[in-house]
Amino acid sequence: MSNTLVLRPGHVTLAQWRQVYRGAPLALDPAALPVVRASAAAVAAIVAKGAPVYGINTGFGKLASVRIEREDLATLQRNIVLSHAAGVGEPMPASVVRLMMALKLVSLAQGASGIREETLLLLEAMLVKGVLPVVPAQGSVGASGDLAPLSHLASVMLGVGEAFIGDERLPAADALARAGLQPIELGAKEGLALLNGTQFSTAYALAGLFEIETVFQAALVTGALSVEAAKGSDTPFDPRIHAIRGQRGQIATAATLRTLMQGSDIRESHRDNDVRVQDPYCLRCQPQVMGARWTSCARPRPRWKSKPTACPTIRWCSPIPAKRCPVATSTPSRWPLPPTCWRWRCARSVRSASAAWRCWSIRRCPACPPS
Repeated sequence: MSNTLVLRPGHVTLAQWRQVYRGAPLALDPAALPVVRASAAAVAAIVAKGAPVYGINTGFGKLASVRIEREDLATLQRNIVLSHAAGVGEPMPASVVRLMMALKLVSLAQGASGIREETLLLLEAMLVKGVLPVVPAQGSVGASGDLAPLSHLASVMLGVGEAFIGDERLPAADALARAGLQPIELGAKEGLALLNGTQFSTAYALAGLFEIETVFQAALVTGALSVEAAKGSDTPFDPRIHAIRGQRGQIATAATLRTLMQGSDIRESHRDNDVRVQDPYCLRCQPQVMGARWTSCARPRPRWKSKPTACPTIRWCSPIPAKRCPVATSTPSRWPLPPTCWRWRCARSVRSASAAWRCWSIRRCPACPPS
């Protein structure tokens, strides 16, 4: 379908995650499957070779030194899923579960987890057909991994636990059958791959962001209405006032309030006969207060849009002997360089520089053109 959201691993935007949260139909980009197959083949080669590799043919945690026989590998993966499905509390909201499943799908589809294609496609099919696992809201261990919530997700793929289809809560096997799907038997490492991750925490963080965006939009409208109801002035929203500070959230908030009040008959009714010197803080300082919230919600803009140049603004370091900027005319004492600094780059090249380099400091070369 033309309106289906195609998720490309490594290239999913915040706007697309918002669509997933709001229930947009989705599909995984088929271009991700070859690398997934290659990753699964690497795991199969390890199993065939028989060399001990953690999580594939060994136990977990303190049992890492315990070898697991080949015929028990599927049982090992099933057991780690079911043993961790110990969450408690009310079920997660369906929209957050859907977001968590999509985050896990995209993560596994990067081809670095050893997941098999059929396992990945089952997770995608559950999303497409609306089979949403019942996941208790308590049980995550945060940065150490959302083990319990993800176990409840994975257990439904095994036909264990419960799932929602629409508003109906069913045993997992029945929910899969209702959608025309079959439970799977996990292969080597797949249970570990499904459990490891922070998709539960990430889903809640994104859901919080998306909801606060809605609340913020309502706050802007309410703010404009409040100024109107109190017969306040739109003068505090003049762009010249906010351009002085230069805080882009404040500027954008003021612009939105001006737009909402544009052409207001209420404002015009008291523009020339208002005896008040100024409005209360709660009316006139909305851009300053809500602007900070706008900035924290807004997507950051790229700092540099032009191509990298060779102007000597940033020094990157390596074990090569030091050299002074070939353009700078200042004395060495004004441009102190660590003994390993040798390379100069323009600030525009920061994003493209190799991670192996270390930036010691940023200095403005007198001969460097403004950026």
